[in-house]
Amino acid sequence: MSVAFPFANRLKPSHLRLIRAIEDTGKLQTAAETVAMSQPAASRLLSEIETEIGGALFDRLPRGMATTPLGVAFLRHARVILAEVDALSDNLAKLQGGQAGAVRVGSVTGPLVKALVPALQEVRESAPDIQPTIEVAPSVVLLRGLEEGRFDFVLARIGAGRNPRSLRAHPGRAERIRLLARADHPLAGRRVTLAETLAFEYVIQEPGSPIRTAVDRRFLESGLPMPGRVTNSSSLLAALSIVTSSHAIAPQTREVAEMLSRGNSELGIIELEEEITVSPFLVLQAPDRSLTPIAGRLLEAVLRRL
Repeated sequence: MSVAFPFANRLKPSHLRLIRAIEDTGKLQTAAETVAMSQPAASRLLSEIETEIGGALFDRLPRGMATTPLGVAFLRHARVILAEVDALSDNLAKLQGGQAGAVRVGSVTGPLVKALVPALQEVRESAPDIQPTIEVAPSVVLLRGLEEGRFDFVLARIGAGRNPRSLRAHPGRAERIRLLARADHPLAGRRVTLAETLAFEYVIQEPGSPIRTAVDRRFLESGLPMPGRVTNSSSLLAALSIVTSSHAIAPQTREVAEMLSRGNSELGIIELEEEITVSPFLVLQAPDRSLTPIAGRLLEAVLRRL
């Protein structure tokens, strides 16, 4: 049967720190000074605690104070409690100061490479306890997630039929398209016309996606037929698999194409005479939700890169 200890409900971290300081110093006066308490107040508090628990925590000796077995047990738990309190205080300070915490961001592929990842690396240098989650998906999926509260902010495009007033937007930028191909592709490393690419298979996002819309529009504006052989896939992994095992061409944003081909002997870039530009992406927030300090820091770092 446990013994009730009502005073435990009134114990404060400052009380536990006093008991710990007495053990550390062996002297009541020194311990009181350590915790910024007067000696009379410290003496009264210690006496009250010992009365409540029904025994002495310290033996009073001529040259100081020594912990009793009861005091040893008390301090064992006090240290655990104080460690948790200190950890909580430190974590709250980091959260409030934007040095820690969870943040969820969604992005289309291009700005992920050029803006989001570098911004995250910058923030992590001064906030190593940040807990980021990054999801890469089409804009329609990201906007739905933003509305549902799954993201703090997203880097995406607003499609037709969506009311932009329902979102808080920061300027992004347009993206240029490059054609990713195998390094030994007949057109790799050359500057060619769009017509010259028609002899090869295309691996491209589904109709209606931003890159697909931009490519289709450029073929139409150039008076050219659409590519005859097309594999529709929004999966970058699928595109890479097909490109590296054939002479297929994969339109990608410039940032993605350059990142994949840089230092990769298997991949190359085909330069086009005609410029293909994807509609601008935006950095979007839900207007009715404020950002945590750490999410705000990441957003600021992203915007600086745009």
